[in-house]
Amino acid sequence: MADAEAVGEYGNSPWGIAVLVSVATFMEVLDTTIANVALRYIAGGLAVSNDQASWVVTTYLVANSIVLCASGWIAEMFGRKNFFIVCIALFTLSSFLCGMAWSLNSLLLFRLMQGLAGGGMTPVAQSILAAAFPPSKRSQGFALYGIAVVVAPVVGPTLGGWLSDNLSWHWCFLINVPVGLVSLVLIYLIIPASEAQKKARAKLWAKGPNFDVIGFLLVATFLGSLEVVLDRGQVEDWFSSSFIVTFAVVSVLSLLLFVPWEMTRKTPLIDIKMLTGRQFGSCFIIMLATGALLIATTQILPQLLQALYGYTATLAGLVISPGGLVTMVMMLIVGRLGKVQPRWLIAIGAAICAGAMIDLTWLSPGADFSYFAWSRMYLGVGLPLIFIPITTASYDGIPASKTDQASALINLARNFGGSIGVSISQTVLAQREQFHQSRLVENIGSWNPFFHSTLAQLEAYLKSQNATGNTAGTAMAMIGETVSAQASYLAYIDVFVALAAIALLMIPLALSLRSVDRSAKPAMGH
Repeated sequence: MADAEAVGEYGNSPWGIAVLVSVATFMEVLDTTIANVALRYIAGGLAVSNDQASWVVTTYLVANSIVLCASGWIAEMFGRKNFFIVCIALFTLSSFLCGMAWSLNSLLLFRLMQGLAGGGMTPVAQSILAAAFPPSKRSQGFALYGIAVVVAPVVGPTLGGWLSDNLSWHWCFLINVPVGLVSLVLIYLIIPASEAQKKARAKLWAKGPNFDVIGFLLVATFLGSLEVVLDRGQVEDWFSSSFIVTFAVVSVLSLLLFVPWEMTRKTPLIDIKMLTGRQFGSCFIIMLATGALLIATTQILPQLLQALYGYTATLAGLVISPGGLVTMVMMLIVGRLGKVQPRWLIAIGAAICAGAMIDLTWLSPGADFSYFAWSRMYLGVGLPLIFIPITTASYDGIPASKTDQASALINLARNFGGSIGVSISQTVLAQREQFHQSRLVENIGSWNPFFHSTLAQLEAYLKSQNATGNTAGTAMAMIGETVSAQASYLAYIDVFVALAAIALLMIPLALSLRSVDRSAKPAMGH
C-alpha cells in the first residue's frame, strides 16, 4: 500500500483529475477575454452602441467576482465534486443561451448566469488539485492548472477575433458547449466520491447552514460596485460622473461595514486574519499584480496593434500566440523546480516581466510583428515563474478548514488584479495621450524653423502630385495626424512603464515570503 503522505485525497492517479479540471478551468478563464474583441460585432448584431456592448464584459466580471466569496462555503457544505459539476452544467447552459441571445438584455442576463457559474468553477478546481496531489508533487499539478489559467487569456483574443471575423460573435460563446458537455460527463465518472467528505458534510449540516448572509451581501455590494467603477471609470470620465461617484461611495461604505462585521463573526464569510498574515497577505497582493500584468497586457497589446498598426483582430491576437506557447513550456519546467523556494522564483519572474515591459518602451512606427511577438515571449517566460510558486506559497500554513477559502481569495485577487490592470492601462493611456498631444502642439507654429520647413516640403510634395484645393490646409492636416499618432505612441510607452513598475513592486514582496515546508501534509478542505 502506498504511503498516505505520498498520495493525495483521491488516490494514486491524480493526473486524470488534473487534466479534467484544467480543461474546465481553461474554458471558464477563456471567457474573460474571448468576448473583448467581439464587442463591435455584438454591438452591430444587437443594434446597440459600443458603450452598451461593453456591459457584456462587465456583467460577467461582476458576477464572477461575487460568487467567489461564497464558493468556499458552498464547496464545504455541498462537496467540491457536486459544486463543480453544477458550475460546469450552468456554465455550459448559459454559454449556449448567450450564443442564442436575441437582445442586449437577454445577453446580459445569460452572461450574469455564466459569470456566477464560472466564479465558482475556478477556485473549486484549484481546491480539487490541492487535495489530489501530495505536497511533493503539488507544484506539478499546479503547473498543468497554471497552463489553463495563464494561456486561456492569451488564446482568447486570437480565437475570439478569428471566430468573429470568419463566423459570427455567437460562436465566442457556443464554442464552450461541446467542451462543457464532455467535461461534465468525464468529471462525473472519474472524480471519486469521498466518504470522509460525506461524513464531514453531515456533521456541518447537523450544526446548521451557518451562512454569513449579511457578510455576503456586503462583500457582494463592495466587489460589484468596485468592478463597475474600475470597468466604467474611464468611459464615464471617472469622478466627474455622478454614476461613478455613486458606485464609489457605495463600494467604500460596504467595505467599511464589511471589515468590522467579519471580525466579530464566529464563522465569517471571509477570514480577514488570513489577509493580514504576512505569507498569505503577500501572496494575495502578488497575485493582484500578476493578474494586472496578465490581463492588462492581453488587452492593451491587441488594442495598440489595431489602433496604430492596422492589424485585424485575428492578426493582433496571433501576436500573442508565441508567448502562449512559451508559457506552456515554462509551466512544465517550473512545475519541476520543486526544490527551489517560491520567493526566489517569483522574484526572478517579476524581474523578467518588468524587462518585457521595458522592452516595449522602445516602441516605434517601424516595429514589426516579430518585435511584439518577442516581447510577449519574454513575458511568457516570466509569468509562470510567478504563477505556480505563488499558488504553492499561498497554501503554506493554511489549515484544512481554510483551503477552499484560500483558493477563492487567490482567484479573486487574480480577477480584480486584471480589472485594476486594465483600469490603470486605459487611464494612463487616455491621460498621457492628452498630455503628449498638448506638449507636441506647443511646437507647431511659424516661429519654429523645423515646422516651417516641414510644412513647406509637404506643400511642395502635394503640388508635385497635382493636388488641388488648399494644399497648405492639407499639409497642416497631415502634420496634425502625425502629431496625434506620435502622442498615441508616447502614451502607450507610458502604459508599459506603469506595468513595468507593477512588476518591479512584486520583487520585494516576493523576497519577504517565508520558506515553504514541502514535507508537510496537504491541507484538505471539505
